[in-house]
Formats: sequence, structure tokens, C-alpha cells
Amino acid sequence: MKKVLALLLVAAMIFCFAGCGETPSNGDTPKTVLSIDEVELTTPAKITAVAKADLKVGFIFLHDSNSTYDKNFMDAAEIACQNLGLAKEQMLIKTGIPEGEECYTTAKELVNAGCQVIFADSFGHEPYMIKAAKEFPNVQFCHATGTRGKIEGVGNYHTAFAEIYKGRYLAGIAAGMKLNEMIAAGKFTAAEAKMGYVGAFPYAEVISGYTSFYLGAKSVCPTVTMEVQYTESWFDIEKENSAAKALIASGCKLISQHADSSGAPSACEAAGVPNVAYNVDTSNIGPKTAIISSKISWVPYMTMMLNAVIDGTSIPADYCATLKEGAVQLTALTKNAAKGTQEAIDAAKAKLENDELRVFDTNTFTVGGEKLTTYLADVVDLGDFASDTEAIVDGRFIESEKRSAPYFNVIIDGITVPKS
Repeated sequence: MKKVLALLLVAAMIFCFAGCGETPSNGDTPKTVLSIDEVELTTPAKITAVAKADLKVGFIFLHDSNSTYDKNFMDAAEIACQNLGLAKEQMLIKTGIPEGEECYTTAKELVNAGCQVIFADSFGHEPYMIKAAKEFPNVQFCHATGTRGKIEGVGNYHTAFAEIYKGRYLAGIAAGMKLNEMIAAGKFTAAEAKMGYVGAFPYAEVISGYTSFYLGAKSVCPTVTMEVQYTESWFDIEKENSAAKALIASGCKLISQHADSSGAPSACEAAGVPNVAYNVDTSNIGPKTAIISSKISWVPYMTMMLNAVIDGTSIPADYCATLKEGAVQLTALTKNAAKGTQEAIDAAKAKLENDELRVFDTNTFTVGGEKLTTYLADVVDLGDFASDTEAIVDGRFIESEKRSAPYFNVIIDGITVPKS
């Protein structure tokens, strides 16, 4: 933690000098950058055991159940609590909590209501969860998709994510198999095998997801390309619907998404275009077009979190849930899937689980026509977007290994994104 504080001090000094008009003679701004391997990591706090009957757990959700993203968390929370025999009154659920000071206020309300552990589900909740964790050191604060659990130095603040890129890769195989089926049926040529992707923001989490999806499709349909449209919102039915329609109009033969509403699947159903979704089964929305969805099951993490509080152990400062432990899942294939898809997915899944197959193997993609041999990723998230940690190791990009939250943000060949 001392190293992180030192880095922050250096950054503050640089900012101060720049504000005063002081610049180095060569025009470059000097700065100290530490990789995640050089930072003193957070030590998780030892928890005082809480009797199961006395346990109260608070949940903070960005939206309500109309958001596929939040509903996935809500379902997991209910299952985890039921499996542990907790009564409904032991779960305090807050929905529609924005990524602002309201999150801190809500966390404080949950503490005052007697919660010993509080979970929040959206990236922008992080600074407010950290603020609450510092104020209430005897309460455990757990946050999905956050980046600072390892480096914050607050023992009762914890972050978690999952290797969902592996699930998206498998869903991509389903997409590629469908493209192959349509090519074989004469609906379009192999050169016209273009997919569309509705993304929320140009963040690493979204880029990592659509890249792994594309690589999964490319593994079975080598000629595939993909066009991305961003909505600049996690949940906006109209924008997601419009983005999907625009992608279809530009020649995309299949649509996937990293956005949280039914907008894109609905547009696909109306246009008769196959769809691969995220977080929930969308076969009720697209009975003629839905193929499969990838999702994170938060049940394993929430179960571990609750058991740690009951048993009086500790919660990891940062935790990446795995495909092997069942935290990365696919919904059941629908009748719209191509023949042989399940077998192809099963074979790839087995290879992913034993590390025989690596999603971001640098032999499977290029950047600007060149193989990626080195890449510094922003893993130590100090808000400065500084490249700090080598992410190419043993011929692959080591996504979610140095930190649970994704940091793959490379635009590879074959994927077209909007011009900035």
C-alpha cells in the first residue's frame, strides 16, 4: 500500500507542476508507473463470525429486474441465500441505485439496518463502496466488476469478476456454426459472413467480451468479420434496438451484444436475424432467432462471500470466478442453433478447462497485420489510464489473471469499431 501511496503522491506533484505551467524541456511528462507485480497488495480482513440466524446481507443493484444484467445478479442472490437457508427478511435489496453518492448513502442505510455484508453490482459503484468500507471497517463490502480490491489497502473491501471471456468464446462458436449453416444453405457467401455487436461502452470489459466472442466464431468460420456499435449506456432499450437495426442494415448476418436490455434481441426477431445474447435466456423474446446466451453465475461467489461471514474467515481482496467452478455458463441451445453446435462447444469447453485452448492466443489474431508480442495493460487502476503491466505471457494475453476485472482493450484485425 505504501508503494501505491507513493505513486499517488508523484502523480499529484506532476499535476501540480503542470498546472503551474512547468513542463520538462523535452515536452514529456515524467511519471512513475508500477506494475501490479510491484504494488503492495491488500490483505483481506479477518472476519468475526456471525451466526447464520443473525446474518443480514444487503444488495445494491444499478437497475431493477427489467435489466438482464441486474436480474442475473438478483437471481444469483436469491439462489445463494436460499441454499444457505436464509430467510427472505435476512436479504435487504435496493434497486435503481445510480453510480453516484446515492450508492454510498444506500450502503450506509444497509449498515444501519444491521447488514454485516453488502454487495454492489455495477462498475461505477466502486468509489462509493470504498468510501463506505473505510467508514465501517467491521462490515464487509463486496463489489462486482471493480478494479481496486487488490490495491486499495482496505481489508474489508473486496472485488470480483469471472473469466466470462471464455463463455463468450463458446457462445461465439455457436455464432460461427450458425454462419456456416447459412453459408452452406446459400443465404450468403463466406466473404459476406459479417456479424454485428451492440456494445455499451468502449471499455476493456466490453472490448474483451466482443473480441473473445469474435475469436470463438472465427475458430469455426475463418472468414467472419464483425462490426461494433456503442450505445454509451448500459441499459437503453431504444438505443440498443436502433444499434442492432443499423448493424443489420449494414449487412450483418448475426447480432450479439454486451448491453443489458431486450432491445437488440427484439430487433433481431423482427428482422429474422440470428441473435446471441448475454446474461439471460432470450428464447421467449426471439423464438425464431435466439441461439444461446453466455452469462456469469454469481452463485459460487455469493455463496463463498456469505460462508466467509458465517464461518469467520476472510473474503479474497480480488477474486476471479472460473469456468471450471461453474461460474461461467451458457444457456441451453435453442432449436435455432446449427447442427453439431453442442458438440463443438463441448469439445472447446473441455480444452478451455484444461488450458489446452487459450482464448487470446496470439497466434489466432493480428493487430495492424502484425502478431502481438508485447502489450502493457492498465492493470493498476489509478484513474490515469497508464499502461503498467506486461500482458503477453507465453504467447497469450493473460486476461483476468493479474486482476479479475478485464483489461484486454486491443482492437484486433477483423473487427471494425466506430471512429473516435
